[in-house]
Amino acid sequence: MDRMRRHQPVNRVFRAILFAVLGLFAVTAAAAAGPDVQTAWRLLDYLAVDYGGAVSGGKVASASEYAEMREFSASVHDRVGALPANPAKAQLLASAARLQAAIERKAAPPEVARLARTLGSDLLRAYPVTMGPPGAPDAVRGAQLYSQNCASCHGLNGDAKTAIAQHLKPPPITFADRVRAADRTPFALYQVIDQGLEGTAMVSFANLSAADKWALAFHAGRFAYPASLAAKGKAIWDHDASLKTLVPNLDGLSGTSENALAQQIGPDRAGAVIAYLRADPAAVSASASAAAQPTLALARKRLQASLAAYERGDQAKAKDLALSAYLDGFEPVEGALGARDPALLARVEQGMGELRAAIARGDDAADVRSRVAAIDAEFAAAERALAPDQANDASTFLGAFTILLREGLEALLVAVAMIAFLRKADRAEALAYVHGGWVAALTAGAATWAIATYAIGISGASRELTEGFGSLLAAVILLSVGIWMHGKSQAEEWRRYIRDKMQGALSKGSAWFLFGLAFIVVYREVFETILFYAALWTPDNGTTILAGALSAVAMLAIIAWAMLRYSRSLPITEFFRYSAILIAILTVVLAGKGVGALQEAGIIGITPLGWVPRIAVLGLFPTMESLATQIAMLIAVIWGFRSATRRHPHPMPAE
Repeated sequence: MDRMRRHQPVNRVFRAILFAVLGLFAVTAAAAAGPDVQTAWRLLDYLAVDYGGAVSGGKVASASEYAEMREFSASVHDRVGALPANPAKAQLLASAARLQAAIERKAAPPEVARLARTLGSDLLRAYPVTMGPPGAPDAVRGAQLYSQNCASCHGLNGDAKTAIAQHLKPPPITFADRVRAADRTPFALYQVIDQGLEGTAMVSFANLSAADKWALAFHAGRFAYPASLAAKGKAIWDHDASLKTLVPNLDGLSGTSENALAQQIGPDRAGAVIAYLRADPAAVSASASAAAQPTLALARKRLQASLAAYERGDQAKAKDLALSAYLDGFEPVEGALGARDPALLARVEQGMGELRAAIARGDDAADVRSRVAAIDAEFAAAERALAPDQANDASTFLGAFTILLREGLEALLVAVAMIAFLRKADRAEALAYVHGGWVAALTAGAATWAIATYAIGISGASRELTEGFGSLLAAVILLSVGIWMHGKSQAEEWRRYIRDKMQGALSKGSAWFLFGLAFIVVYREVFETILFYAALWTPDNGTTILAGALSAVAMLAIIAWAMLRYSRSLPITEFFRYSAILIAILTVVLAGKGVGALQEAGIIGITPLGWVPRIAVLGLFPTMESLATQIAMLIAVIWGFRSATRRHPHPMPAE
């Protein structure tokens, strides 16, 4: 009965961890909103582009089209309301209501277009969906599909001058209309092809493969741009390297309209560049492959948008955009930058956190502007550091080696401590649970890599949430383990434990507790390592990364062997004392890392402390929240150790 009572706290902790992990997965799954997001975005894009044909000068220009605009805006509001819970949902509903009201009062087309575009951007930020094709669309296939499925209504040249089109209300889209095409993106066309357009004759072509739908979308997006304009665009694209930052990959191209690009490079050049890239999207993928690293264009764009929102007095939107600049724009290159310039990485992370804190406090606009300028300069330095000519085999090898060694060492220390303990307690039958835990973690890590590579992407927010909650869960369980081990460093407590264990088998609860601890600690590090390696990997450096990883594995194996060998010669009480201290240190480190990750995900606020140094390896960050958490965890460790010492004050004599 005593033994069962001693296991109950451990089992309760383990059950709490399991429920928390399951809850985290449930929250993450709820964010997958599916087709409703795509349909709402598609309707918003249609409103932004076609509202000008329904209303002019505050009066209805076409009764049928105006009725369609009212219907679509109401549908957007209903679809947003049906989306899963999300912190941004209330704001999205308010924006949808403003759009409806603007259409009801027959607002000017530019105002409606702005409201629709803003709501569409906010919707995709809150409920992300894939924005571009995995590879360059096949132009020949696109032409074939268009001829077979679209030409009868939209015309062979995209002018919609066909016998069928004359009888359709509303009429089919005129792809050759340059004015409307300038606001249209391939992503919008893809959504219409995939989902159809309710209230029109446009049906869904969901039966086509994703590759075919992208080929068709890019082909339809070419009609407004003549070949002569595309030739001009090729010359501009080939000779202006800055354009590769504005349109860094196929995702960027798929989500960029001519008018959006015109705001950055001017209307004449924008039209020519869009004409060329839609005719030959492989030019973008070739440029991205040559760069071998993602750029920070999105981060810089969101940063400037955050500043603009703050200067307009929209503090909430400014904070959201600043968070998006980090999670969506900077987080994907964090691993690669950390391998090349860790100091620069630390400056960017600290600067971004302090910017969000300044926005939340409502600091003067001039101060926020100076912070944005400083971070933008750091982004420029990061782009230079990530440039292909800065990469070499030595830096890649060292990055792969240090990442795995750093991430693996924390997990190794805990796993080795458990294995050594079981050997000293003569409980070899429980070793299978520890080995099963870390093997299961490696297997889950491999599955994570496969899913992230071939099925879905892991967003910056998902990564930070996983790291944050995983670190805090590990810290809580290690706190209890550390206090327990410290108690066993006392002579009488150890003798009692051995006597009890010799009288009965290890309980199932304790065995699965060991499995769970090994799994949680190891999977957290495997998850981090996978994401770092994904950021480093290119088609040309795979061998170098593999060599760095294998070298790190060899070093970790040597460390594990040395620790296990040394632990055998330690008196049992000394072993428990050193293990308890080591685990206590890891508890404090993981607590700081967990809070730091949740701050980067925007879950926990940030109160900067300029006098505190940033030492990421120790989980020490210059914020009041992370430092307070570490202090609280340290107090809990000290209190637990002293309580165990008071219960058993006489240590076993050294052997």
